[in-house]
Amino acid sequence: MREKVRIFADMILRNSLSVVCAVLLFACAEAAACTSMIASGKVTANGRPMIWKNRDTGAENNFLYRVERPDEIGYIGLFNGGDSLVTDEAWMGMNDAGFAIINTVAYNLPENDKSCIDREGFVMAQALGCCRSVDDFESLLSGLPKPMGVRTCFGVLDADGNGAYFEAGDYKFVRYDLADATDGVLIRTNYAYSGTPDKGMGYIRHQNVEDILGQAIRSHSLTPASLTDSVSCSFYNSILGHDALASPASMAVDQDFVPRRSSTASIVIEGLLPGEPADSIRMWAKVAYPPCTHVVKVRLHEIPEEALPEKGKAQCRLAEEAATLKKKVFRINRGSGPHYIDLDALRTIIPAQQKLNAYEK
Repeated sequence: MREKVRIFADMILRNSLSVVCAVLLFACAEAAACTSMIASGKVTANGRPMIWKNRDTGAENNFLYRVERPDEIGYIGLFNGGDSLVTDEAWMGMNDAGFAIINTVAYNLPENDKSCIDREGFVMAQALGCCRSVDDFESLLSGLPKPMGVRTCFGVLDADGNGAYFEAGDYKFVRYDLADATDGVLIRTNYAYSGTPDKGMGYIRHQNVEDILGQAIRSHSLTPASLTDSVSCSFYNSILGHDALASPASMAVDQDFVPRRSSTASIVIEGLLPGEPADSIRMWAKVAYPPCTHVVKVRLHEIPEEALPEKGKAQCRLAEEAATLKKKVFRINRGSGPHYIDLDALRTIIPAQQKLNAYEK
């Protein structure tokens, strides 16, 4: 009898662990649900190419910081907030050579070798410190020790306006050049074009971006605000074909929108016009849950104080202020409540924050 009880208990434990693991894996996937784009200067209003990332992560507080190391190119990077200043993993950024990089996780690429995982941030920090061109980044990936510990779509843009996504796994990568995009844009969410078909995540968000920005792309009028203020503050769902904010509803389920509860930044880096020096590159950054914060302008040697880590802690004021507003948006804490969005709160918060944007008039 005792043996039967022991076997039954072991079975329950194994099943419970399986459920817990599944939940944790789902939670991790939900947290790393970024959306991104590279746009040619041919489709932008001012002729500058752009690279953009709506970041989703379990690290709620981000900050911007300038990194300068001996024998490396100086750069501005987006880093995870925490108790101490750590800058060895960058989650997007731009450097003094006019090179920029972002990434999105690709869940339909092969899983990483267990001996080497989660190296994307380290690779991007390394790239910002040494790369000047798209080709430089390809050389960097080719020369990295294998397995690389990445499972991602790296997006890069250089001073000559060249852009590309590199869909990279442990042992190989596939390059997709912006010059080959017939409509002048490349979009990536959480699946790789070169990966297993119909696997991964972000198919609906990908279509959301196409639907929201289609007219701007066709009319060559895309701007940074099209991304930070339109897409990253839009509660449009391409499957349902409607925008929750435009409906009379007071609440919505946080499902398949570009801005998600796990969104912690929306940042556009604008590249150079022909003949401009590399230091003309610039960043327009929302360093927090995008609907609850505003855009700040960042240059290579000019980061607004509110986006920098505060003294004594690696957290920025923008993220802390947005966290207070975000509590009004996700105001239900019990049960499944955190999955519900207060649309009425957003209808007040979004316009108020956008009035504070640093976009040039």
